[in-house]
Amino acid sequence: MLCSFNKALVDPQRAERISGCLLGGAVGDALGSPIEFLSLDQIRRKFGPGGVNGFEDYRRVGILGAGQITDDTQMTLFTAEGVLRAYARWRERGICHPPEVIYHAYLRWLHTQGEQSRETTFEGGDDGWLIQIPALHARRAPGSTCLAALCGGKMGTVEDRINGSKGCGGVMRVAPIGLFAWIDDPFTWGMEAAAITHGHPSGYLAAGCLAQLIHDLVAGDPLLPALDHAIRRLQEKPDHGECLRALQQAIRLWETDQGVGATPERVERLGEGWVAEEALAMGVYCALVAGEDFARGIRLAVNHRGDSDSTGSIAGNLLGALLGKAAIPSDWLSRLELREVIEETAADLTIGFQDTPEWWSKYPRG
Repeated sequence: MLCSFNKALVDPQRAERISGCLLGGAVGDALGSPIEFLSLDQIRRKFGPGGVNGFEDYRRVGILGAGQITDDTQMTLFTAEGVLRAYARWRERGICHPPEVIYHAYLRWLHTQGEQSRETTFEGGDDGWLIQIPALHARRAPGSTCLAALCGGKMGTVEDRINGSKGCGGVMRVAPIGLFAWIDDPFTWGMEAAAITHGHPSGYLAAGCLAQLIHDLVAGDPLLPALDHAIRRLQEKPDHGECLRALQQAIRLWETDQGVGATPERVERLGEGWVAEEALAMGVYCALVAGEDFARGIRLAVNHRGDSDSTGSIAGNLLGALLGKAAIPSDWLSRLELREVIEETAADLTIGFQDTPEWWSKYPRG
């Protein structure tokens, strides 16, 4: 499941896309979070006919400050930590079970939320660098399924499903799996990472699709060929029908809208984004509509009646991976919470591994 280190894979364009993916997801998360749970009419009454346009408007809502991230970005960062620690373990010992290392990263995130798992065999709950960052201990409405699953003390897998949830909390956090060049099967990794907390096939298959999409976009593929590849991988898996139909609906809607014009009402035809396949389809549709315009795609992804931060995060991951960091408006980046931490994580994913004391301190083995 892991490939050997190859310095040729570390190039400026790839680094730009990896940084763009993580920053783009965080921007979408921060743009969408204050309007989560609001209807489209309520959004327009508060922010005007165009809905939310930027961070500065959020102060009117009184939920989060301008540019603040939620649990979506927090868990994405801990996914990245799990991936990097799995690779460090493999480099040292030549053997590793990556989903378990990612699970332990999620237990560290759980600790930041003031919760404790019934897991009795896990050690090293407070090591590494992310858990030492005070701002990551802020509780930002973490998903109840993620909390309950991680508190339960049992790691879910595709073969041994922990519950029947297909909430979007599994898919919204897996982008780092697609960014890490030394993972040879991002679809499977994405499935396994989501199945830790979400046991419904659509919950983890949507995550596999997103991880594969991100992997191919960062490698330089255009969005439509990347979608075709992800769909082909999806069709290989049992119980793929629901997720496949959602993606096909998103593509058909985009094909129709090329002559009609995309609107929030059109986005809402795909659902509300509370469940994984809808959140993925909405993010994909908004990325298709955006073309080269990152800001347009993200605004479309958040201005609807559903899970605005998660759909914004997924669209931001996709567009950031496709267009790179330079496509993200600078005024959004300048006010994004934990920007430096996100960029440092992106740089570490780009490098992959360094045999130095500093690296082992940041990403201990396992």
